[in-house]
Amino acid sequence: MANVVRAALVQATWTGDTKSMIAKHEEHARDAARQGAKIIGFQEVFNAPYFCQVQEAEHYRWAEPVPDGPTVRRMQDLARETGMVIVVPVFEVEQSGFYFNTAAVIDADGSYLGKYRKHHIPQVKGFWEKYYFKPGNLGWPVFDTAVGKVGVYICYDRHFPEGWRQLGLNGAQLVYNPSATSRGLSAYLWQLEQPAAAVANEYFIAAINRVGQEEYGDNDFYGTSYFVDPRGQFVGETASDKTEELVVRDLDFDLIDEVRNQWAFYRDRRPDAYEGLVQP
Repeated sequence: MANVVRAALVQATWTGDTKSMIAKHEEHARDAARQGAKIIGFQEVFNAPYFCQVQEAEHYRWAEPVPDGPTVRRMQDLARETGMVIVVPVFEVEQSGFYFNTAAVIDADGSYLGKYRKHHIPQVKGFWEKYYFKPGNLGWPVFDTAVGKVGVYICYDRHFPEGWRQLGLNGAQLVYNPSATSRGLSAYLWQLEQPAAAVANEYFIAAINRVGQEEYGDNDFYGTSYFVDPRGQFVGETASDKTEELVVRDLDFDLIDEVRNQWAFYRDRRPDAYEGLVQP
């Protein structure tokens, strides 16, 4: 019998406040669970606007502890209710002055498995993230979940192949890539980089983008979220480039071994020859 995982992702428009944004995602999760999904992931800093379009200290108010903040605790309750694994990207405060762009991973029984902190922090027009976030310092964890081995890579990270590879070496079968990326900046790359990473590392990727324009800038978030398989092929259609959408797809994890046996990229790696890649 095939090892099929029904997986979901949400690309959402900003509602204007955290309370309604969380409530909306809870309803999407319940809908996904009714459709049989066993895992779901949300977009980058899902419970807030993409405030990094500006550099203003007032936006530190969106930060909360992980896992002991209200959003992650509420998502633990949701995981228990729906029986789904949930990937929860939020703005994390560790202590005063220590802020990270983070995703918590919650298992299907509501247990907190750990978190990933975004490594690569952009600082360009419309994406002033260094003003808010320290670079991630927790490595590239892969979490043993009820559906399999799940990793996370966040937005700007996707431009750096090293982390994708480390997640593969750490055993990832599915990597969620929650993002907030705008039409003028990266649309050309959006359907190029993650499929290429899925091929190079021979696992599934869930690529999630926000959709619409928000109050703090003119970034036009273009959605088109999708799942891609280890052959670099989209699993079903991509989501809309203009409207909110819940995407639910069946992922055949047996394809991972099939592709790795056929293409053998991990066998033919040459880590002994790669020393120069990590020289500053």
